[in-house]
Amino acid sequence: MNEVVSFRNVGVRYESGPEVLRELNFSLTRGSFHFLTGASGAGKSTLMRLLYLALRQTRGEITIFGRDNIRIPREELPAIRRKIGVVFQDFRLINHLTTFENVALPLRVAGVEDLQIRKNVTELLEWVGLGDQINAVPSRLSGGQQQRVAIARAVISRPALLLADEPTGNVDDRIAMRLLYLFEELNKLGTTVLIATHNRHLIRRFGHKHWLLEGGTIHDLDHRPQA
Repeated sequence: MNEVVSFRNVGVRYESGPEVLRELNFSLTRGSFHFLTGASGAGKSTLMRLLYLALRQTRGEITIFGRDNIRIPREELPAIRRKIGVVFQDFRLINHLTTFENVALPLRVAGVEDLQIRKNVTELLEWVGLGDQINAVPSRLSGGQQQRVAIARAVISRPALLLADEPTGNVDDRIAMRLLYLFEELNKLGTTVLIATHNRHLIRRFGHKHWLLEGGTIHDLDHRPQA
């Protein structure tokens, strides 16, 4: 199956209010890379919640990894979610764990051996510029550093699907470019990537498909990378 995710006529309504998302029809094919933009309140975070199975649609059909999301038994959800790396806007780091321990967590859950965990986590933290913060707890890190820890945790296990909500919002342009190159390397290894961002410079710089979420639905935007 080439489609990692498929939406067919999907709509979301909270209680008795109007639909926040409506007539969503799109798919994420295996190994694709998309940017998602949209004004504040357009529904990007709601769409992300649908994609990582934290929210169910009001109507329509969503399949993920070939499974109808409504029909996935509750006890199977953790295994499905382990295939998805998520970078949240509010980071969601575990406060009492160090930088190393936060990033290592997905590998520990997957049963990876300690020596391999230490090698992989140490290398990745050096890549994102946090090699000197390996033993720091989140409260001792800046917002930008916490964001990089959250990104490292999301990508460490090479997920089948990576969802990133404003992953470069708290870092300078140099680090932002480095993180995008990291996402691209992961994508080359087969990970499907969807990045929600307001950073138009990054969108123009990298030649990937660009979607706009507007009026509750997704529109394709044609763009080309700048030299």
